Amino acid sequence: MEAITLGFALLLVRLENDRNDLIIGIVIMVLLLLNSGLLRKPYGWWLGWILQVATILYGLIIPSMFFMGAIFALLWISAIYFGRKGEAIRASLIAEQEADQAKGKE
Repeated sequence: MEAITLGFALLLVRLENDRNDLIIGIVIMVLLLLNSGLLRKPYGWWLGWILQVATILYGLIIPSMFFMGAIFALLWISAIYFGRKGEAIRASLIAEQEADQAKGKE
């Protein structure tokens, strides 16, 4: 969704700014799309953080991207927070299930 939002911002850049600003936006957009497949690797998470900052900084070219980039950064942070919390709950449930199975074998 972030890449699509940036794509719409590129429509404004195309009309109002120079070619270099457009190229920067296209590079960020393509990296956002590619990074979705890299999130299985640790460097994918680091690239994700960098791309969040890059999206916010793209607000220097299109001011509305300050706001949109901040929203997506908050979504990124909340996804990481709740994902870790969910994984911890999942791990505790698996541990409980294994403990129950071990009691049943005794």
